[in-house]
Amino acid sequence: MQPDLNKMMQEMAKAQQGILKVQQELANTTIEGSAGGGAVTVQCTGSMDFKSVKIKPEAVDPNDIGTLQDLVLMAIKDACKKAQALSEQKGKVELGNIKLPPGLGL
Repeated sequence: MQPDLNKMMQEMAKAQQGILKVQQELANTTIEGSAGGGAVTVQCTGSMDFKSVKIKPEAVDPNDIGTLQDLVLMAIKDACKKAQALSEQKGKVELGNIKLPPGLGL
């Protein structure tokens, strides 16, 4: 039985529209990652465009720069993890049952 190419093309067009919508929503969503109980926070969009880094004065110890560097790195990783989770969640909701080949996801 031959696949219905017309139907397949319609599904692909719908998937493309869904992807574009999700990408736009992610680009307009602000995510905050933090470390050290909020001593360091970073903000990025859902598409991982980083916008800001904030460091509380008490996190700065000139004699222990390594800890501050670790806190910044942990805050960035936290934001990336949240952005990835949001991307996966929105992709599932918007695309529904449409399965995209590996590497073509959001």
